[in-house]
Amino acid sequence: MASKRTDLRPVIKMKSSAGTGFTYVTRKNRRNDPDRLVLRKYDPVIRRHVDFKEDR
Repeated sequence: MASKRTDLRPVIKMKSSAGTGFTYVTRKNRRNDPDRLVLRKYDPVIRRHVDFKEDR
């Protein structure tokens, strides 16, 4: 049986939409965000803020 922590808040990878291959690792709440997550974060490879999309 899976623990409650992994069921409700899974660890996800956020991949840069700039194509640099840079990723962030975070957790998300499945109840509040059932769809794929998109966040605007800093990409140090190109030194700009870009959209990071959830990668599965």
